[in-house]
Amino acid sequence: MTSQEAARELLREFPVVDGHNDLPWALREQVRYDLDARDIAADQSAHLHTDIPRLRAGGVGAQYWSVYVRTDAPDPVAATLEQIDCVRQLLTRHPEDLRPALSAADMEAARGEGRIASLMGAEGGHSIANSLGTLRGLYGLGVRYLTLTHNDNVDWADSATDEPRAGGLTAFGREVVREMNRLGMLVDLSHVAATTMRDALDTSSAPVIFSHSSSRAVCDHPRNVPDDVLERLPANGGMAMVTFVPKFVLQAAVDWTAAADENMRAHGFHHLDTTAEAMKVHRAFEERHPRPVATVATVADHLDHMREAAGIDHLGIGGDYDGTAFTPDGLADVSGYPNLLAELLDRGWSKADLAKLTWKNAVRVLDAAEDVARGLQATRPPSNATIESLDAPAG
Repeated sequence: MTSQEAARELLREFPVVDGHNDLPWALREQVRYDLDARDIAADQSAHLHTDIPRLRAGGVGAQYWSVYVRTDAPDPVAATLEQIDCVRQLLTRHPEDLRPALSAADMEAARGEGRIASLMGAEGGHSIANSLGTLRGLYGLGVRYLTLTHNDNVDWADSATDEPRAGGLTAFGREVVREMNRLGMLVDLSHVAATTMRDALDTSSAPVIFSHSSSRAVCDHPRNVPDDVLERLPANGGMAMVTFVPKFVLQAAVDWTAAADENMRAHGFHHLDTTAEAMKVHRAFEERHPRPVATVATVADHLDHMREAAGIDHLGIGGDYDGTAFTPDGLADVSGYPNLLAELLDRGWSKADLAKLTWKNAVRVLDAAEDVARGLQATRPPSNATIESLDAPAG
């Protein structure tokens, strides 16, 4: 049996739980939720990384759908609700393939039925607008993790890619984490500053996750997880879900991106500008300096190191499909997960290790968070704290 055949056989029993997929955002941006125009029951490879046939081909058994909205959205709460509505519409349209999931038990039930368990994660604390009531509302609508920040700081937590302001979590930020623990909502530390990671680990009584982050020791990008944080995951019980984004996993791509961004600024454009004039400048740079290409082996290098730092019980996968313009060779879309497992098998990973990576760890972590929540709900009422009451200046 080849490694590829062995990988596919394993995935039939222990499919992938993927921690982060931005399909709802892609549907919002491309077709404003016209789900007939992007019917994921059919091949959408011309437009998307994700559709049901390729999820099936990739051995995906559970997916956290990101209900991300931009940090500069005029009304981020309303926009997040629209994203949640998009996921619900997908579930209604495709009941034979997608099963709503709110718990670890739901994930296992979906696996038994041969359907893809569909959970939701909100990407960025701006989606709660500094309101614990809104946090509880999102949980009530099915959101099972909150990424504390996206690319920008929020009032109560520092992002990995913004200038430090809070020094990690503020007092209100720690209250957000405690209320998430009480609800059973996973604390997601992707995108946050290392100081925020450490503060969250100091505060959380439940396992945390990194829904789509890789190793900072392997690729020095602030979106990745430092070793000292990975080493704390066994005591916390949490997990880090490796991501595939080339500019987070390949050092040459990190350096190339920095040079490309500087070139844009030198020509008077913001590095995220996608106007015709800006893209002309960017394409000229790429012609002179070809973009470095990550591979399946690049991602496997991260997993090898993360296993050494955190242990096999604390790893998972979070591809970030439909949230990135570029993907590694061999991991072009959601059908590529068997290629990663085959690479790991060739490196000596056991089938027991891979079953933890793909399925068991993610189910265990959500189940543990639910168990912590049951205990907290018996002893602690919902928090009515506000950012004004906890983070008010002294004096």
